[in-house]
Amino acid sequence: MQRTEDSSVKCFFNADRCISLHSNYKLKELNMKKPTIGFIGLGLMGGNMVENLQKRGYELTVMDLNKDEVATVVARGNATEASSPKELAEKSDIIMFCLTTSAVVEKIVYGEDGILAGIKEGAVLIDFGTSIPASTIKIGKDLAAKGAGMIDAPLGRTPAHAKDGLLNIMAAGDKVTFDKVKPVLDEQGENVFYLGALGAGHTTKLINNFMGMTTVVAMSQAFAAAKLAGVDTQQLFDIMSSGPSNSPFMKFCKHYAVDNVSDLGFSINNANKDLGYFVQMMNDLGTTSKIAEATSANLQAAVAADMGSGNVPEIFDYFTSLKK
Repeated sequence: MQRTEDSSVKCFFNADRCISLHSNYKLKELNMKKPTIGFIGLGLMGGNMVENLQKRGYELTVMDLNKDEVATVVARGNATEASSPKELAEKSDIIMFCLTTSAVVEKIVYGEDGILAGIKEGAVLIDFGTSIPASTIKIGKDLAAKGAGMIDAPLGRTPAHAKDGLLNIMAAGDKVTFDKVKPVLDEQGENVFYLGALGAGHTTKLINNFMGMTTVVAMSQAFAAAKLAGVDTQQLFDIMSSGPSNSPFMKFCKHYAVDNVSDLGFSINNANKDLGYFVQMMNDLGTTSKIAEATSANLQAAVAADMGSGNVPEIFDYFTSLKK
C-alpha cells in the first residue's frame, strides 16, 4: 500500500525547509509594490478618497486648485504635489480624477502640459466624476493610442463612505484594464460593479441621477402644491408614504418641506449639471427626453434664482414662490 503524506506531515519532517519557504513567501509579499497613484480633485469626496488611500499605504502625487487641501494631504505623508498634470501622469501607474465637469476633465487631459502628454504606456486613468459618456469614450480612444487604459467609475454614497473605503463604484471599460485596477477599486469601494464597455459607468450614473432627481423635483412640487392649496403637508406625507410612492427620496423631501430640515447632501447645482448631461446624452443617442428636459428646466430656474448651493429638496422654496 502506497504511503501518502499531507502537507502538515511533510512540514513536520522538513521543518527547516518549510520555515525557509514561508519566510521567502512573506518576504515576497512585503516586497510587492503597490501602484503609484496620481489624484486630481481634492474636494470633499476626492479628499476623503485620498485619505483612505494614504491609510492603506499608497504613494500619491496630487493636484488641486485649493492649496490648503494639497498641504493637508502632503502633511499626512507618502504624498507629493505635482506642478502639472503632465508631471503627475509621468509619476503615476494609476491616475484618478474626482472633478466637477467633462469640460474640466478634457482641459486636464488635453492641455499643453496635460495627462495625455505625460501618461506612461500601461498606465490607467480612472474618472470617478460624473461625465458625458461621449467625452469619456473619446478620451479613452486617445489614451489607447498611447498604450494607456481608461476606466469610468462614477460613485455612489457619501464622502463619509469615501473616507472608510465603502463607496459604491460603477466601473466600466476594457475588462483586462478593469481587472488590472480592481484591487485598488476594492480598497475604495464596498461594492464595485463592472458594467461593460467604456462609458457604461457614466451612462448608468446619469440614468440613476435622472430618475432620482426627477423624483425629488416632482415630490418637492407636490408638497409645494399642498402648501399653496392650504392642505396639511404632514397629512399629505402620511397618505403618500402609506402607498407605493413611499421612498427614501420622499422622506428627504418631507424633511425639508414639513420639518425644515435639509439633509439630502446633493446640491441643486450638481443636479442641474447631471440633468443637463443626461439631456445631452439622450441627444447623442439620437433621441430625446421631455421628462428630463422639464426637470432640467426647473433646476436651471432654481439656479437662476440663486438657490444652486442648496440641497435639491430646497427647490420646494422655488415652487412655493412661483406666481403668475
